[in-house]
Amino acid sequence: MASAFSSSLVISTPRNSTPHFLLFSPPSPLRFSLHKPFPTHPLRFSFSSLAIANQKPFTLKANSSMADVKSVKGKTNLSVFDSEEELSISLAKYTADLSEKMVKERGAFTVVLSGGSLIKSLRKLVEDPYVGSIDWSRWHVFWVDERVVPKDHPDSNYKLAFDGFLSKVPILPGNVYAINDALPAEGAADDYETRLKHLVTSKVIDTSKASGFPRFDLMLLGMGPDGHVASLFPGHGLVHEKERWVTFIKDSPKPPPERITFTFPVINSSAYTALVVCGSGKAGAVQKALGKKDQSEDDLLPAGRISAEEEFTWFLDKEAAAKL
Repeated sequence: MASAFSSSLVISTPRNSTPHFLLFSPPSPLRFSLHKPFPTHPLRFSFSSLAIANQKPFTLKANSSMADVKSVKGKTNLSVFDSEEELSISLAKYTADLSEKMVKERGAFTVVLSGGSLIKSLRKLVEDPYVGSIDWSRWHVFWVDERVVPKDHPDSNYKLAFDGFLSKVPILPGNVYAINDALPAEGAADDYETRLKHLVTSKVIDTSKASGFPRFDLMLLGMGPDGHVASLFPGHGLVHEKERWVTFIKDSPKPPPERITFTFPVINSSAYTALVVCGSGKAGAVQKALGKKDQSEDDLLPAGRISAEEEFTWFLDKEAAAKL
């Protein structure tokens, strides 16, 4: 990890206003975007530490040097929005733009979903202009984790995604890869990993040249108040799994207890990852995850272990970012 952080910072403030700063030393190269719609003029600074303003309307972007940073594979962005509504608008454009890019480059778009509040934040994709312009026939949809329950069970991530998203867009049913809910946890994990390997062989899913693990085009993830992602929980041994693509858990700290989950080598081999976090109840975990510079490996929250091969972006509303 680098001992110093250097950045080129551009801050836009309302004309004739005075910028105010609060020092913040991020653990890895970050580009910050705090989104406010108003007339601006730019002020330019260079820092050895990074500064964030004090609640006054502003837009901030920082592009940092990666020369001395060894632990981050791709670019890391942090985007903070005034509201979850603004976040969802930006997330829809981000996803649609990546869909267009990957369909042009690969002829397919492999997307991994999580459960929880993420699905609500994808709602703008089922509205104009995206619902009619995205090439949904090229989408292939997977789950980063799933509860081992029937597909029509209220705890099912598949049901959550189907009711809130998949049923409203024309993705081909054969391109939606739910777990086999007739199997127990260990069998469901083995079966899902086998299916992924067939899709890698058939070139639907790319392979990471760096890791050898499957390389999905986009992971759309959420985070729990404890900092867990997928079904990888703080302090649980599965966060250290290095070989399996998909594994299982029978003692989840959060019910239901039996789940399957992608492992970190697969999550971190994704080309692009968006981690979507909203609400004041998650502000402490956001602060800890982004403060990982001073933490030991064992103390890192699962959310603080995420990277991506091309670009990893935090999408936060201002409540989730309140402690940064």
